[in-house]
Amino acid sequence: MNHLEVKNLYKIFGSSPEKALELSEQGKTKAEILKETGNTIGVNNVSFNVKKGETFVVMGLSGSGKSTLIRNLNRLQDPTSGEVLLNGKDIVGMNEEELRQVRRKEMGMVFQNFGLFPHRSIRRNVDYGLEVQGVEEEERIERAYKVLETVGLKGYEEQYPNELSGGMQQRVGLARALVNDPNILLMDEAFSALDPLIRTDMQDQLIDLQEELQKTIIFITHDLDEALKLGDRIAVMYDGTIVQIGTPEEILTNPANDYVKNFVENVDRSKVIRAESIMKKPRAVVDTKAGPKIALRQMEKEQLSSMFVTDSKQILKGIVTAEDAKRLADKGEKSLSSIIITDDIYKVSPDTLITDLLPMASDTKYPIAVVNDKNKLLGLVVRVSVISGIHGKVEEGAEKDA
Repeated sequence: MNHLEVKNLYKIFGSSPEKALELSEQGKTKAEILKETGNTIGVNNVSFNVKKGETFVVMGLSGSGKSTLIRNLNRLQDPTSGEVLLNGKDIVGMNEEELRQVRRKEMGMVFQNFGLFPHRSIRRNVDYGLEVQGVEEEERIERAYKVLETVGLKGYEEQYPNELSGGMQQRVGLARALVNDPNILLMDEAFSALDPLIRTDMQDQLIDLQEELQKTIIFITHDLDEALKLGDRIAVMYDGTIVQIGTPEEILTNPANDYVKNFVENVDRSKVIRAESIMKKPRAVVDTKAGPKIALRQMEKEQLSSMFVTDSKQILKGIVTAEDAKRLADKGEKSLSSIIITDDIYKVSPDTLITDLLPMASDTKYPIAVVNDKNKLLGLVVRVSVISGIHGKVEEGAEKDA
């Protein structure tokens, strides 16, 4: 379900935006339009949608149009043309009162600069918007205290901004945006002014908060690592346009053009690529009802030295080796149960990162099983796939080691 939908959005700065818009629609570049009209295109025919509960990151270098875009979404700047649909209703066409209600109840915004009132306590900074709305003091205090606890500032409610670190002040800014319980959070370079360690802490906290609150978040950043860490999907902007939208893995593994490719070339892939992207579908598995001769025949056919064992619903029971199966077959045994290995195999979820797979791959002699929360076997990961995944390529035939 789309929570927010943007259609053909333009923002043009200058004295003759209509002329610039016409030229843009004719295919003129940003530089050509600036030269011909003196107008600057901040956002150029941008369209995208954001699903309910999604963290949608807009990434780009300085001047790409990302901050202009986010300010168009809640009309801190009025778009030149286009639509911004919130639950199907166009924000661009709203009157002042309707827009005021959207800003108070539907959309909260967190800026790069904290903008805290130095003469007001932390609690009174957070409840300022409620005060403007005429909310009773008792309710303001209760809501402010609750949201400050949510962002990890319990006990600091009556202190003042100059008594808090930069990271703590940014948490106040986040609490101020959350106190109205908005459905959508707009975050414009919210962590860019912070020191690297504090910034990492704030990113982790936002991930934890999102897991708890399930807000729809539109997050603006120029930092690729931050985008890859936070985003469910990422939109890459260049010269006012969106050049690619995709999941972090899609952006990293299938860049749309040279601009995106250059952007991602030095990324640590092990912290982005997940097991589901490098796993192989098991070419064959052994049913728990099969005997050692059947297992051995399947492994010989597939040229495998081991094979996972599942029941009729593909629930993983363990793994058997060709050596053990042959030993049982030579004895005339009919059941595999005595040779099913359970303790020495690693099981991971599909979203496990390569960086977490590396120690497992180096420690085990068997493939790593990828399972869902019901222990259903989804695929397998072998050592060469982990190594190749880091370098951006899974070797053909890698599953033969399984």
